Order: sequence, then C-alpha cells, then structure tokens
Amino acid sequence: MPKKCRKYTMKSKDVKKFLLEVSSKLGVDLEQLFGSKPRIEVNETATADIYVLDGRALLARQDETLFFTLDFEEIFSSFPKIVVDMGAVPYVCKGADVMSPGIRSIKGDFEQDDLVIIVDERHGKPLAVGSALYGSEEMKTLDRGKVIKTLHYVGDKLWEHIKGS
Repeated sequence: MPKKCRKYTMKSKDVKKFLLEVSSKLGVDLEQLFGSKPRIEVNETATADIYVLDGRALLARQDETLFFTLDFEEIFSSFPKIVVDMGAVPYVCKGADVMSPGIRSIKGDFEQDDLVIIVDERHGKPLAVGSALYGSEEMKTLDRGKVIKTLHYVGDKLWEHIKGS
C-alpha cells in the first residue's frame, strides 16, 4: 500500500536529534548554517521524506538513507565530485547509476557509501547525488562496472516535488 503524504513541523526535541544525525552522517553542521533552533518542516511523500529548512527542501531520506538535495548548493564544496563525460549526462539525468567508463575525473577523497555529487564535464553543473560503491582510490583503478548508486537526480520525482513546492 502506498505511503500517505503528510506535512508537519518537527518538534524542538526532534530538531536537536535531527541536527546531530545530519552532523554525524553527512558531516554538515546545520547549526552553523541555520542556528541552533531552525524550523524544520517534514514532507512525507511516496518518494521520500523531505526536510525543509528556511523554506528550502535541502535534505531527504529515502529507504533509510539520508542525503542532501540538489537544492543545497551551500554544502557542495564540502563533498567530493565525480565528473562524467557528456555521453553519460543523458543517462544520469534519467536516473542511471554511474558506470566507470563514463567518469572523466574524481575530485576529492571518499570511502565506500559516502555521498558524492555527480557533475558534467563541460559546465560542472550538478546532475545527481549518489552513494559511492567504492572508495575514491579503488574507483580510480576500475575501468568497467557500476561505481556510483544514484540517489537523487535532476528531473526525478523528488526534484519535481521540490521545484513544484
């Protein structure tokens, strides 16, 4: 049975727990960006739970995986980037996982399961947020196979929900 959609504002005690979770899982200090008591609205949708801070959908949780959305540009510089060739762009923008042959470069160090930003080689525009299937050093040695699991991409249901709200 599909999950019912609902919206609610997170209670202050839950906000504190959430800020600690984000800090430990993503390494992002939301208190520094939004203060110690930000107003967080939760939009539970069939696609994901979306966390809205200061009117912007910046974080999401899908299948127990917490990740930032493509709208959270302030933290992009803190995360590693996977630069894909232009041939991979249409596939990534349709939700495909990133394959090793499509990678032009890896910027930054990361471990398996860390979040990465997938960008195109021509403009450096963020296309997707993914979870690394390998650490950066091992990924550099691979010449075939899937290396990044795509969690959120330009044009997906989460993107449409964010842009439509």
